[in-house]
Amino acid sequence: MTNGFDDMILNMTDITPEPEDYTGEDGLLYCGKCRKPKEAYFPEGMCLWGRDRHPAECDCQRAEREKREAKEASRRHREEVERLKRRGFTDPAMQNWTFENDNGKCPQMGKARSYVEQWEQMKAGNYGLILWGKVGAGKSYLAGCIANALMEQEVSVCMTNFAAILNDLAASFGGRNEYISRLCSFPLLILDDFGMERGTEYGLEQVYNVIDSRYRSGRPLIVTTNLTLEELQNPEDTAHARIYDRLIEMCSPVCITGENFRKATAKAKMERLKTLLNGKESRL
Repeated sequence: MTNGFDDMILNMTDITPEPEDYTGEDGLLYCGKCRKPKEAYFPEGMCLWGRDRHPAECDCQRAEREKREAKEASRRHREEVERLKRRGFTDPAMQNWTFENDNGKCPQMGKARSYVEQWEQMKAGNYGLILWGKVGAGKSYLAGCIANALMEQEVSVCMTNFAAILNDLAASFGGRNEYISRLCSFPLLILDDFGMERGTEYGLEQVYNVIDSRYRSGRPLIVTTNLTLEELQNPEDTAHARIYDRLIEMCSPVCITGENFRKATAKAKMERLKTLLNGKESRL
């Protein structure tokens, strides 16, 4: 009499044939669809629990298994990407800043794609970017495209701004060092709207602490700013100089020259409103 373990093994090695399956000339069970064996013999002279054969995977079963595995891998991937985006963006709207949604009006978008395509080299070489240009040129959107594309590759990215960072630091009290360390642990850190933060002595000191910590982490940094390259290269005082010097040492400047998408969006919205109010195209 077999015990419970023996019964379990026998159930695992038992095969339930489908109606179209058949037994081949070699005595093995074959799949009636792909004509490949569903069983295989143990090496000559070997038996296990009184059996001389074990289950084998036919082409149909293999295809079905691979399909299930691919579906499960896709599910796990989507869940991971969603987790990274929830964690990495301070504004949920940034999740829609993707290459797929780009309007094609920013000439530098190709550089963003190249940065993503060569991410491993960018990471290894600690290559960062300063995205500068006029208001509404698409600097933040371009940075968001990089962030979203890397998150789709399951790379952890944080895209935030110093207004949020300073608020978090003010609330963290004794945990400021831990907060900055966690911020600098992301493979890529993106600081949006740099230069818009408060110019207080405390604020500048914390900005320098974050920038310097990122520098010492050896990980790349991307910054978007409305400051001009001349302003970055010729700071107004020593406090700004040590911040800007660190940035320029870490990041290569890229001038973003896209059309002012905010004005274009506002104009399109106004035209749409006119149409809705008048029931037809109107020139007011």
